[in-house]
Amino acid sequence: MSTLTYPEVGATRLGPLPDGYNHLHHRAEVGRGRAAFEAAGAAVTEWRMHRAAGAGVNASAPRAADGVTVDVSAGLGPLRITAPCEIVWTAYERDRTGFAYGTRPGHPERGEECFVVELADDGTVWFTVMAFSRPASWYARLAGPLVPMAQRWYARRLGNVLRRTVSAA
Repeated sequence: MSTLTYPEVGATRLGPLPDGYNHLHHRAEVGRGRAAFEAAGAAVTEWRMHRAAGAGVNASAPRAADGVTVDVSAGLGPLRITAPCEIVWTAYERDRTGFAYGTRPGHPERGEECFVVELADDGTVWFTVMAFSRPASWYARLAGPLVPMAQRWYARRLGNVLRRTVSAA
């Protein structure tokens, strides 16, 4: 049984993003062609993108699937923050691959975030991060506007990491 900490499960797939949360939408071109799309999709759904960006990932499966639990962590030593999540939807389609995870108890935020790779008709490979969140812990509330700034920075970092991953494939 799911222990998600917010009621709007799946909103990053179906939209619109719910009111009462900070919203994030970042889109970046990461490559061109079917091979780039396949490489990017695998990097996203097999946790390699997050790991290459410096996040710790402890997942209950080697690939994103509905119901898989994922603990994402960042920081150093005692300043490491762990964010427990659960995969709430996946997309393994011809021209769209990705997933969204939602927050579980112990996550510093409350909400959902998706990571999607799409192959456009013109061959461009796009990476999108979309999220809605609000503080759930005292330290996230204390950080105030720094949290959305950090989330935007991390989304841009993921796009850059994915672009490098695709170009090396």
